[in-house]
Amino acid sequence: MRNLGDLREAIMNGAVRRLRPKFMTVATMAIGLIPIMWATGTGSDVMKRIAAPMIGGIFTSFFLELVVYPVIYEVWKWNFVIKKRS
Repeated sequence: MRNLGDLREAIMNGAVRRLRPKFMTVATMAIGLIPIMWATGTGSDVMKRIAAPMIGGIFTSFFLELVVYPVIYEVWKWNFVIKKRS
């Protein structure tokens, strides 16, 4: 990697390769947890309190891993590694 374009291409390639496994994980966990949020039977009040933060964490993790972390990595790699090597 010699310039910012190469770095961005590598980051996009990595994010695209990570999209499918991350989406499958989020979808599987959501399919399992969302019915708990609509449950009305015995113990559902306790389970809703457990499922709600897990659902929020799943979607937050999805957003962070595919949007925020690549941006942070690009800024770090560009400012502290590639620029100093040039």
